[in-house]
Amino acid sequence: MKRSIIALLGAILFSPFVISAQSNRIVQDSKTAKAEFIKADANMAKLFTSSYGYAIFPNVGKGGVVVGGAAGAGAVYEQGKLVGGAELKQVSVGAQIGGQAYREVVFFENKAALDRFKANKVEFSAQLGAIAATEGASANAQYTDGLMVFTQTKGGLMAEATVAGQKFSYKAR
Repeated sequence: MKRSIIALLGAILFSPFVISAQSNRIVQDSKTAKAEFIKADANMAKLFTSSYGYAIFPNVGKGGVVVGGAAGAGAVYEQGKLVGGAELKQVSVGAQIGGQAYREVVFFENKAALDRFKANKVEFSAQLGAIAATEGASANAQYTDGLMVFTQTKGGLMAEATVAGQKFSYKAR
């Protein structure tokens, strides 16, 4: 009984440090992901500075067999400043098998687009496709409804012909 109480108190007292450490890790991984996006396509450096803001998800895991899913946590920046965090969740249906790790960045063209994201009113469907981050890919990319999305594969193998949707949850810092 005494050990249980001590363990419970320890969990309560130290959980903010664990959450904080995880947030710090996401911010660090986001900086690394940003550098990797720019390394893959040098033109993306301009998007990071000219967009009103962006959400970057450095570690997204995806897998499926007929029905699939993906999830990841990221950092949200407004005019270059960290303003919060976000979670990405995806569900997909169709011919698919395998698993994959990737990173994703969502650029916001203006304040209205970022405000929609912060209000948890941004969902992606088949109409808004992500662009693979390769050399020159961002040169002719355009915003759709104030958003532009890039992904970059980190590893794994996934074969798919699916319909998918992504949902985001924002939390202010």
